[in-house]
Amino acid sequence: MKKILISACLLRVPCRYDGKAIPYPKIEALKEKYELIPVCPEELGGLSTPRPPAEIRGDRVITRQGKDVTDAFMIGARKTLEIAQEQKVICAVLKEKSPSCGKGRIADGTFSGTLTEGDGMTARLLTKHGIPVYGESQIQMLL
Repeated sequence: MKKILISACLLRVPCRYDGKAIPYPKIEALKEKYELIPVCPEELGGLSTPRPPAEIRGDRVITRQGKDVTDAFMIGARKTLEIAQEQKVICAVLKEKSPSCGKGRIADGTFSGTLTEGDGMTARLLTKHGIPVYGESQIQMLL
């Protein structure tokens, strides 16, 4: 069975920044076709759950309180890449809008809810290393 890396929060693991476990019903269809390899790059980078919301500003990741957490996000991205390569995944399905996992559109860094074009740190690193990245709204493409 082919393997897909997936944001753990999409599998109802309570690892979101706010600690909530939110259902994503469409993910269930992936389980029938692929082996899902769950990861939370932010937790892999040493951040706790719950944790303050963070957004990308320029090339840094900053919490709402102004703390620079870029290093933790980069550590998590590198560990996620290692897992993806070790597991020989064919792609990744990651949480949209996240400063780690977002693909295509992420929060603009103002904590206003406004989105801008861009990728999260992990999505960017996976893409750079040739691993296709999809957001959860794109899973139909994999079924």
